[in-house]
Amino acid sequence: MKTTLLILEDGTIFEGNGFGAEGEAYGEVVFNTAITGYQEVLTDPSYNGQIVTMTYPEIGNYGVNHEDVESSRSFVRGFVVKEYWPSPRNWRSNGNLGAYLSRYGVVGIEGIDTRELTKRIRTHGAQRGVISTVDLDPESLLNKVRSSPSIVGLDLATEVSCSEPYRWRLGIGTSRSSHDQEVKAENRFKVVAYDFGIKQNILRRLVDIGCEVWVVPSRTPPYEVLSMHPDGIVLSNGPGDPAAVSYAIESVRTLIGKKPIFGICLGHQIIGWALGGKTYKLKFGHRGANQPVKNLLTGSVEITSQNHGFAVDPDSLGDNVEITHINLNDNTVEGLRHKEYPLFSVQYHPEASPGPHDSAYLFDQFIKLMEEAES
Repeated sequence: MKTTLLILEDGTIFEGNGFGAEGEAYGEVVFNTAITGYQEVLTDPSYNGQIVTMTYPEIGNYGVNHEDVESSRSFVRGFVVKEYWPSPRNWRSNGNLGAYLSRYGVVGIEGIDTRELTKRIRTHGAQRGVISTVDLDPESLLNKVRSSPSIVGLDLATEVSCSEPYRWRLGIGTSRSSHDQEVKAENRFKVVAYDFGIKQNILRRLVDIGCEVWVVPSRTPPYEVLSMHPDGIVLSNGPGDPAAVSYAIESVRTLIGKKPIFGICLGHQIIGWALGGKTYKLKFGHRGANQPVKNLLTGSVEITSQNHGFAVDPDSLGDNVEITHINLNDNTVEGLRHKEYPLFSVQYHPEASPGPHDSAYLFDQFIKLMEEAES
């Protein structure tokens, strides 16, 4: 393996071995605490613009396959692991992780102390970094990483959104690698999903609960969405700073009250802005499959899958907005609903791929909202 450097903007240097693609990758260095699901992480468009560190020490041991994907390709800028397994052992594997990263131009580094790196991010916050297999001069790399853009203020959703509307037909039980297989379910409700970097499992869940699902680009005007005559609207997850997607905020502001709306992750943050609130950047974010969330409406606690670096400011929300969920680790806002209009959102991922299924009930809650609007 080739000697490779990871350098943070504070000057911290990690030396390891390269795997995946060769070159240089710049982005915000973050960590994910999931024990499994690295392929889902790699293909989650919400990681666009980031270098992802996996805290679990052994990565690549079960390889990659055609099923465990959340989009058409990998979107992470770089990948950091403690120990990379080049020879996977799993009956579902179609290849190794290194070749998969190389195919999509993702630069990886292994053999570094990921626990030390994670502790530094937790102490000092997420920061810009670079992985390089070609330039091994620390001073040169540090100068380049410090001149790279911050994720704050960046609209990264446009980069990962679809370019044309399309219909999604696959459910959880059908092949993820082919659109030729269609779920034969009764489609009671028509749902339009805004693609800010949508994970495919959101679409699968919607199909499984009996929705006819259409996906539209992030910049689709609200009048075009309404002209499709949907029963409900989903605002997807996505990357970057929610304040930077002003076009989406204005669209949602127009749509509020006209159709039932369900927001997930970035969609939740966009709703916060559309309702007059604000967001702020978390020190190191929530990324993993084990975040405890309390449902304030029922008193129950859910273990959730999360991936976000911004949060809605509860003090910025008006009296017409009710906070429904909070994170038990830091009391940040994890869910909200409008007291008058058919609208609710969560900061975490109820489709949970990878992750627990405690929050899958939220899709049924969306169905109920559309049923009430229909009556």
